[in-house]
Amino acid sequence: MIQYQRTLLSASILAAFALATAAHAGAATEPATPEGADAAQDAGTADGKTSGQEMDTIVVHGIRESLKRSLETKRDADAIVDAITAEDIGKFPNTNVAEAMVTVPGVTIDRRFGQGERVSIDGTDPSLNLSFIDGHPVAQAIWLYGEQPNRGFDYTLLAPEILGRLEIYKSPEAHLPEGSLGGTVMMHTRQPLDLDANSISGSIGYNYNDQADGGRPTGSILYNWKNQEGTFGFNVAAQRYEEKVDRQGVEIFNYHKVAEYAEHSAAVATQVANGELDPNALVPDEINAAYFQQTRKRDSAVVNLQFKPSEEFDATLSGMWIRENFDSYNQSVYNFIHWNAGTMAAVDHLTQGDNGLVVGGHSSGPNAGIIYDNQLRQSEVTTKGADLRLNYHGSGWGLSGQAGVSKSENPKIGQYLLEPVYYGDFSWTLRDGYTLDDPQSGRDPSRWGGGWLGNNGIFSAHAKETYGQLDFSKDLGGFFNQLLVGVRYNKHDEDYALNVYGGVNPGTLADVGTIGFTDILGEFGGFSRDHARHIQVGRGNILRWIRNSPLDRAHPDPGSFLNNTWALTQKNSAAYAQLNFGGDGWRGNIGLRYVHTKTDGSGFNLPGSIAPTLPAQPGWWQTKSSTHNNVLPSFNLAYDLASDVVLRLAGAEVIAWAPYNQMVNNTFLNDTVLTGTGGNAGLKPYKSTNFNLSAEWYFAEQSVLAASVFFKHVLNFIDTTPATERHYNSIRDTDPTQWASMIGSGGCTADGFCDYQVSRPHNAGSAKIKGVTLTYQQAFGETGFGAIVNYTYADGETSQGNPMPYQSKNSLSVGPYYEKGPFSARLNYNWRSHYLAGGYVAGAPPAVVGDYADLSASLGWRFTPNLMVTFDAMNLLNEKYHQYAVGNKDQLFAKYTTGQRYMTNLRLNF
Repeated sequence: MIQYQRTLLSASILAAFALATAAHAGAATEPATPEGADAAQDAGTADGKTSGQEMDTIVVHGIRESLKRSLETKRDADAIVDAITAEDIGKFPNTNVAEAMVTVPGVTIDRRFGQGERVSIDGTDPSLNLSFIDGHPVAQAIWLYGEQPNRGFDYTLLAPEILGRLEIYKSPEAHLPEGSLGGTVMMHTRQPLDLDANSISGSIGYNYNDQADGGRPTGSILYNWKNQEGTFGFNVAAQRYEEKVDRQGVEIFNYHKVAEYAEHSAAVATQVANGELDPNALVPDEINAAYFQQTRKRDSAVVNLQFKPSEEFDATLSGMWIRENFDSYNQSVYNFIHWNAGTMAAVDHLTQGDNGLVVGGHSSGPNAGIIYDNQLRQSEVTTKGADLRLNYHGSGWGLSGQAGVSKSENPKIGQYLLEPVYYGDFSWTLRDGYTLDDPQSGRDPSRWGGGWLGNNGIFSAHAKETYGQLDFSKDLGGFFNQLLVGVRYNKHDEDYALNVYGGVNPGTLADVGTIGFTDILGEFGGFSRDHARHIQVGRGNILRWIRNSPLDRAHPDPGSFLNNTWALTQKNSAAYAQLNFGGDGWRGNIGLRYVHTKTDGSGFNLPGSIAPTLPAQPGWWQTKSSTHNNVLPSFNLAYDLASDVVLRLAGAEVIAWAPYNQMVNNTFLNDTVLTGTGGNAGLKPYKSTNFNLSAEWYFAEQSVLAASVFFKHVLNFIDTTPATERHYNSIRDTDPTQWASMIGSGGCTADGFCDYQVSRPHNAGSAKIKGVTLTYQQAFGETGFGAIVNYTYADGETSQGNPMPYQSKNSLSVGPYYEKGPFSARLNYNWRSHYLAGGYVAGAPPAVVGDYADLSASLGWRFTPNLMVTFDAMNLLNEKYHQYAVGNKDQLFAKYTTGQRYMTNLRLNF
């Protein structure tokens, strides 16, 4: 199959090459002027003959002008490219770059916390699309406790103000860095010599979230200086951004069959025997009222120094520093009826519903209880980097280089866990949550406690990118106008560790202290008062109780440390050759990229039946190395069918790698619900043969009607599925009382081992993705009105018939705008159909995210050429983020609401 794909791609390259050559030979023989012969690499970009080199030299004002520049980039490109300019990014209602990208055809974003984080391109998983700033990668450490590293770029990292433009390459060129299946995003900061001397721009504003019932200030500034000769300059961009995040919702960790309850509960067994219950019907393990509160803070600074003593030579030194604070407080209150044998025996009634689900029940007796998780988390990510770019343009040739380092760390991702339990009778329904038989007792803090009350966990995460690149270009003249060759080296280091400390004092919430009751889930009609207005501990009480406890810092939990400590180093060495051609309406390139990859993944690997202990025994820390060599051909062909019509054809072989944590031996376990996630050191990289075909009609100024078709045949597709694995449960050591109640359920035995449902990745054959994008953009004359409309259809599945992660079959973006005189207005409606995503809790089965619509608006009034006020509103539909089981929409996993967001800014330019 691999050989067949290479043959097909080679035949396509030869056919395209022959077609362009024959067409040129049959036309006039006047020598063609080399296109892009000025440089093999634009300063601050990773592309050779970049499509947007001139954009930074023009000060762009206004929505319409920025859209015009974006269309020029798209039209002039050899590859299939979409672009967004600085003004375009700034005039979308957004808080980060991802939200500005949703108007690009084929681009969708995931909003698990209400704002866009990661980007899917042409129906591919966000982790399979790489992003670069000024041609280099940016290291990213995780911010959420328990989350795993991802190759997909987290766009909450970047303030939109620091960017000058971005391009999305949907068809690769040989000079572009490898690693993307769907598309490569190239972002460019503003360069000193392209801006006015002593220019200052900035903004001050306020962000408000109606669900959080509060807001935070924000501000940014950019200062640019250059000398009179235009040979040296520098700029500094800084931002302080704050935003309140409030997510409220309902979660269900998992489901189990009625038959399991019948084994422990005589009452349930009787219902089954009487025909009241289907033994195969699914019972929700619990119903959780989830309440996540956070104030996000981001301080960032970007510095560029540019030196251009002559037309032939220029050098740019850039520095980046970003500090993000993600402290949060997450509360979960749930009736965990599948917790252990005792809680299952306490179930005295279940109510059969439709679609194979149990929709209600009642529990009573000494083991009937409600768990209250308080997860107070502290997280601060620091990202910094330095980058040097050099360019020399000789007579008909060019040499450029780039080198740098990027580091990101979050050394103390702390979680203070307080987990009291209330014991008392209750009933529950899927719609209403739980209702206590004695509501007054549930409001008594002394009824919430336990012999084990919590712990303190600390993750550490570090990521580092080290890179270097050298490019050479030679102008050839004639139809084949330029040769690009180059080499690139990139080393990625990632390490991860977890320490969990016990010793939290036992007690009740009467001892710990409370701050009243929550008032949540107002958007979930019918939810019970007992569940939505539960007792609340508060941040200060949690910190005081746990910090004043005699935590055993000298003896962290062995299982947590050994299962979650790992390291990975990946080294990519690449070389490429690319031949650009053009003339008589034809243009494009053909190229070849060779990539050598060496990966060393390290982690602890314990023999199957040995309980974890510290210090680790010799031989437990193991490193597995792998080496892969890939030859990646590509071609891009564009033909100007008429002065306003462009046809394009592109094909390439591409590779991508699994997320870092999936490439090492590691296991993250949830000892309470007996689920987990893990890695697989034997994974092979994704390989895909991609084809793109497009037609673009530029029927008027600032206007286009376009259609494109894409097809991807992915080999070594990586799927993640749960399987039963036997692991040691640390609760045996940390809470012997609770452990005693767990023996006999979930496969738990007295030696401390249980059966876990652990999700691990594996190469699962192949997958195919096909789709089409439609684009309509038009400015309606001098009326000031205009519109951008995009539709994407994507259809893909694995060779086993499974859906593709993060792929919506249908997505739509509609963006009317108005700009005339001092007033501007913009609406942006985005809708995507349901798509597959990972479960929200570690080891949970894959979940489907339901259809999601977002309506945003932006208004602006320019009082003077230097002063403007803007108002933005996001999530005006107050959409819910809904997750449910594959194949059964009634089988709920999670449903969240994050509220509407409003932003106002005063923008200054001098």
